[in-house]
Amino acid sequence: MNKRNLDILSDFSILYIEDEPELLKHTATVLEDFVKNIFAVASCKEALKVLEENKIDAIIIDINLKNENGIEFLKELKFEKDYDLPSIVTTAYTDTEYLLDAIKLKVEDYIVKPINIKELLNSLHDLFLPIVQEREINRSYNTIKTISAVTDGKKVELIKFIIKNLDEKSMFNYSYGDIMEMVDVSKPTVIKLFRELSEKGILTKIQNKRYLFNENNLPKPSED
Repeated sequence: MNKRNLDILSDFSILYIEDEPELLKHTATVLEDFVKNIFAVASCKEALKVLEENKIDAIIIDINLKNENGIEFLKELKFEKDYDLPSIVTTAYTDTEYLLDAIKLKVEDYIVKPINIKELLNSLHDLFLPIVQEREINRSYNTIKTISAVTDGKKVELIKFIIKNLDEKSMFNYSYGDIMEMVDVSKPTVIKLFRELSEKGILTKIQNKRYLFNENNLPKPSED
């Protein structure tokens, strides 16, 4: 099997629920070197507050928490709170009943404690890889559609640079000077392209060095 590229984890925020203090601290410390954000808490109550206040991409949760059950919490999130997030459950027990419950919930993975960090990182990679691939497909499609809106061939690389560097909120955070340092293009070309994209409603200036990419204003695919 090819070695997994763990760099993809850097775009995602993880909620980790574990009531063993040392394990919580140790695992969170390792994960923070790989993921965008790691929110480490010891109870479901704390976890719910994190979910209410932050954008979370996946949950890692111990099944046997103090006075709580991780599977029941995931059920509550999915069926009562409308949080349908990919999840990895951990447990010190290989109880078939728990495993069946996890399967019914469509939990992405099931890791037996003590946690093997490499196994956990690989599991997170496999969980997020389809999301990353879908994003790349969408961005490639957006690149093609944007290029079709601005047909000057000199601007193709610049358009690709914009699409590639959008954040998760479709914001482009670069100045003209920043762009010219990274793309072999003149300032007049940058200014002209931004004006054309702005006129078409594709790129909207929010503030200095901050632009919103408006996917809904991209040209419609040809009917041919």
